[in-house]
Amino acid sequence: MTDMTDQNRTQTSEGGSESSVQTRKATRRGGGDPGTRGRTTIADGVVEKIAGLAARDVVGVHAMGSGISRTFGAVRDRVPGGGAKSVTRGVKAEVGEVQTALDLEIVVDYGVSISDVARDVRENVVAAVERMTGLEVVEVNIAVSDVKLPDEEEEEPESRLQ
Repeated sequence: MTDMTDQNRTQTSEGGSESSVQTRKATRRGGGDPGTRGRTTIADGVVEKIAGLAARDVVGVHAMGSGISRTFGAVRDRVPGGGAKSVTRGVKAEVGEVQTALDLEIVVDYGVSISDVARDVRENVVAAVERMTGLEVVEVNIAVSDVKLPDEEEEEPESRLQ
Protein backbone atom coordinates (compact mmCIF):
# COMPACT_ATOMS: atom_id res chain seq x y z
CA MET A 1 0.00 0.00 0.00
CA THR A 2 1.39 3.40 -0.90
CA ASP A 3 1.13 6.37 1.42
CA MET A 4 0.35 9.27 -0.88
CA THR A 5 -0.43 11.94 1.68
CA ASP A 6 2.80 12.63 3.53
CA GLN A 7 5.78 11.36 1.53
CA ASN A 8 7.30 12.40 -1.79
CA ARG A 9 10.33 10.68 -3.31
CA THR A 10 13.06 12.85 -4.83
CA GLN A 11 15.98 11.82 -7.05
CA THR A 12 19.51 12.41 -5.70
CA SER A 13 22.55 13.28 -7.84
CA GLU A 14 23.88 9.70 -7.43
CA GLY A 15 20.74 8.27 -9.00
CA GLY A 16 19.35 6.90 -5.75
CA SER A 17 16.18 7.97 -4.16
CA GLU A 18 15.85 9.79 -0.91
CA SER A 19 12.69 9.98 1.10
CA SER A 20 11.59 13.39 2.28
CA VAL A 21 8.52 14.04 4.33
CA GLN A 22 6.42 16.97 3.27
CA THR A 23 3.11 17.97 4.72
CA ARG A 24 0.42 18.99 2.33
CA LYS A 25 -2.40 21.20 3.29
CA ALA A 26 -5.62 19.30 2.75
CA THR A 27 -7.78 21.09 0.22
CA ARG A 28 -11.49 20.62 0.05
CA ARG A 29 -13.32 20.91 -3.16
CA GLY A 30 -16.39 23.09 -3.18
CA GLY A 31 -15.24 25.01 -0.12
CA GLY A 32 -16.50 24.69 3.41
CA ASP A 33 -17.89 21.87 5.46
CA PRO A 34 -19.89 19.37 3.38
CA GLY A 35 -22.75 19.64 5.87
CA THR A 36 -23.22 23.33 5.02
CA ARG A 37 -23.34 22.96 1.25
CA GLY A 38 -26.80 23.47 -0.15
CA ARG A 39 -30.02 24.60 1.40
CA THR A 40 -32.60 22.79 3.53
CA THR A 41 -36.21 23.90 3.43
CA ILE A 42 -38.83 22.76 5.90
CA ALA A 43 -42.50 22.80 4.89
CA ASP A 44 -45.12 24.46 7.07
CA GLY A 45 -46.87 21.09 7.47
CA VAL A 46 -43.76 19.51 9.00
CA VAL A 47 -43.56 22.18 11.70
CA GLU A 48 -47.34 21.92 12.24
CA LYS A 49 -47.11 18.16 12.85
CA ILE A 50 -44.24 18.53 15.31
CA ALA A 51 -46.05 21.32 17.17
CA GLY A 52 -49.36 19.44 17.20
CA LEU A 53 -47.82 16.31 18.69
CA ALA A 54 -45.84 18.33 21.25
CA ALA A 55 -48.96 20.27 22.33
CA ARG A 56 -51.03 17.09 22.72
CA ASP A 57 -48.37 15.67 25.07
CA VAL A 58 -49.11 18.34 27.70
CA VAL A 59 -51.33 17.32 30.60
CA GLY A 60 -54.52 19.38 30.55
CA VAL A 61 -54.81 19.63 26.77
CA HIS A 62 -57.98 17.74 25.89
CA ALA A 63 -58.04 18.39 22.14
CA MET A 64 -56.78 20.66 19.41
CA GLY A 65 -58.85 22.92 17.17
CA SER A 66 -62.26 24.53 17.41
CA GLY A 67 -65.48 22.59 17.81
CA ILE A 68 -66.25 22.85 14.10
CA SER A 69 -62.83 21.63 12.99
CA ARG A 70 -63.01 18.72 15.46
CA THR A 71 -66.47 17.78 14.13
CA PHE A 72 -65.31 17.86 10.51
CA GLY A 73 -62.22 15.90 11.53
CA ALA A 74 -64.36 13.24 13.21
CA VAL A 75 -66.45 12.91 10.07
CA ARG A 76 -63.32 12.69 7.91
CA ASP A 77 -61.87 10.01 10.22
CA ARG A 78 -64.95 7.82 9.69
CA VAL A 79 -64.74 7.96 5.91
CA PRO A 80 -62.69 5.10 4.43
CA GLY A 81 -59.44 6.54 3.15
CA GLY A 82 -60.07 9.76 5.08
CA GLY A 83 -56.80 9.35 6.90
CA ALA A 84 -55.86 9.02 10.50
CA LYS A 85 -56.56 11.62 13.16
CA SER A 86 -55.07 14.84 11.92
CA VAL A 87 -52.16 15.89 14.09
CA THR A 88 -52.15 19.33 12.50
CA ARG A 89 -55.72 20.17 13.55
CA GLY A 90 -55.66 23.44 15.47
CA VAL A 91 -52.10 24.30 14.41
CA LYS A 92 -50.97 26.94 11.93
CA ALA A 93 -47.29 27.59 11.21
CA GLU A 94 -45.49 30.27 9.24
CA VAL A 95 -42.00 29.07 8.36
CA GLY A 96 -39.19 31.29 7.13
CA GLU A 97 -35.58 30.42 6.37
CA VAL A 98 -34.40 30.51 9.99
CA GLN A 99 -37.49 31.32 12.07
CA THR A 100 -41.03 30.11 12.57
CA ALA A 101 -44.17 31.40 14.28
CA LEU A 102 -47.02 29.20 15.46
CA ASP A 103 -50.71 29.66 16.25
CA LEU A 104 -52.41 26.92 18.29
CA GLU A 105 -56.06 26.44 19.16
CA ILE A 106 -56.62 24.13 22.11
CA VAL A 107 -59.37 22.73 24.30
CA VAL A 108 -58.38 22.32 27.95
CA ASP A 109 -59.74 19.97 30.58
CA TYR A 110 -61.97 21.52 33.23
CA GLY A 111 -60.19 22.25 36.51
CA VAL A 112 -56.69 22.86 35.16
CA SER A 113 -54.97 26.23 35.27
CA ILE A 114 -55.26 27.60 31.75
CA SER A 115 -52.21 29.83 32.19
CA ASP A 116 -50.11 26.86 33.39
CA VAL A 117 -51.29 24.67 30.51
CA ALA A 118 -50.55 27.46 28.00
CA ARG A 119 -47.05 27.94 29.46
CA ASP A 120 -46.37 24.18 29.37
CA VAL A 121 -47.64 23.94 25.79
CA ARG A 122 -45.37 26.83 24.72
CA GLU A 123 -42.34 25.28 26.40
CA ASN A 124 -42.98 21.83 24.93
CA VAL A 125 -43.70 23.13 21.43
CA VAL A 126 -40.68 25.45 21.34
CA ALA A 127 -38.35 22.71 22.59
CA ALA A 128 -39.64 20.12 20.09
CA VAL A 129 -39.68 22.39 17.05
CA GLU A 130 -36.26 23.93 17.72
CA ARG A 131 -34.68 20.55 18.48
CA MET A 132 -36.07 18.81 15.42
CA THR A 133 -35.87 21.58 12.84
CA GLY A 134 -33.15 23.94 14.01
CA LEU A 135 -35.52 26.84 13.39
CA GLU A 136 -35.88 29.60 15.96
CA VAL A 137 -39.44 29.75 17.29
CA VAL A 138 -40.20 33.46 17.63
CA GLU A 139 -43.72 33.10 19.02
CA VAL A 140 -46.36 30.57 19.97
CA ASN A 141 -49.82 32.13 20.15
CA ILE A 142 -52.40 30.01 21.96
CA ALA A 143 -56.17 30.41 21.73
CA VAL A 144 -58.21 28.39 24.21
CA SER A 145 -61.45 27.76 22.34
CA ASP A 146 -63.24 25.50 24.83
CA VAL A 147 -63.15 23.74 28.18
CA LYS A 148 -63.98 20.04 28.34
CA LEU A 149 -66.36 19.43 31.23
CA PRO A 150 -66.17 16.06 33.00
CA ASP A 151 -69.76 15.10 32.17
CA GLU A 152 -69.68 16.30 28.55
CA GLU A 153 -69.82 13.68 25.84
CA GLU A 154 -67.38 13.87 22.98
CA GLU A 155 -68.66 15.73 19.97
CA GLU A 156 -69.31 12.82 17.64
CA PRO A 157 -71.47 13.28 14.59
CA GLU A 158 -74.52 11.09 14.56
CA SER A 159 -74.17 8.19 12.20
CA ARG A 160 -76.87 7.91 9.56
CA LEU A 161 -76.27 4.17 9.32
CA GLN A 162 -77.62 1.62 11.75
